[in-house]
Order: sequence, then C-alpha cells, then structure tokens
Amino acid sequence: MNIVLGITGSIAAYKAADLASRLVKAGHRVDVAMTRAATEFITPLTLQTLTRRPVLVSLEDEKQSWKPGHIELADEADLFLAAPLSANTLGHFAHGLAPDPLSSIYLALPRTTPVVLAPAMNGKMWLHPATQRNVALLRDDGCRFVGPAEGSLACGYEGIGRMAEVEDILAALP
Repeated sequence: MNIVLGITGSIAAYKAADLASRLVKAGHRVDVAMTRAATEFITPLTLQTLTRRPVLVSLEDEKQSWKPGHIELADEADLFLAAPLSANTLGHFAHGLAPDPLSSIYLALPRTTPVVLAPAMNGKMWLHPATQRNVALLRDDGCRFVGPAEGSLACGYEGIGRMAEVEDILAALP
C-alpha cells in the first residue's frame, strides 16, 4: 500500500519516526510530507532514512519532475495519514486551505482515498469550539480520527490532547 504520512508541528512528531518505520517494515511505501513547523521537532533526514524516500517540506522540493510532487503523491496514495495533526493544519484541511505541500496533497486526494487523522495539541485547543467545528467538518467529509488520547501533555497540563499511541494508530488503519 502507498501511504502518505503527514507530519505537523507538534512535540509528538518524534512518534512519527516510529510510525514510519513500522509502516515500512510492514511492507508499505511511505511518502512523508511535513510542515515547516514539523521540522523544528524532527528532521526530514530522519524520515528520509527510515522510509528510503524523499521527504516533501516545501514546493521547492518538487523540482525533481515536471509534474507537481503534491499532485503525484495524492494520485498514488492508497491512504493518507496525518500524525501528529496540529490544530493549525486541521483547520487548513477543514477549510480547503493549501498553504503548504501537505495541505495541497490532502486537497488533491481522490475522494475515495481513506484519510486517517491523529490530532495532537493542548487540551484547551482540542476542546475549543472552533476546533470541534473543524473536526465535525472533516468527519462529514469522511475523515477518520484516532485520538487524541488523555494523559500528560507537553505544556504541563493533564488531559486530552496527546497523539494516540503508535499501536492504536496502526490498529485503526484500513
């Protein structure tokens, strides 16, 4: 299966390395698209090494071919998985905004491509009415959510907002 793994700006991005590694070991082709904010938490080189595939961070990364890389990745995806998914990118997906290659891939996906989203953010952000409206829009669009989980958050709070454990994400994949 061809999986596009989207990684956004969250301390939980370190878990994406384990997720990518397990998907590759299971025999999947994994193409990673990261937001610039995600690169503050984990390097593209780490993910490129684990997946043995180029990592897309900016439109400048797409100069390898005449065809836009984000369109090609969307066309070839059997599954789109965003883990961790920040409130910011969740909002972009919900409202059809494409300020980066990751959001562009999401918008270019065929409507039949399964989408699994694993949010990670502060609990107050998750519970905010605007975020919940965005979640409802994405669910209406057919997106499946895994988490967020409860526990200790990077901000020092306890509660909902942690990215689901890698095992739970893997178990939720179609």
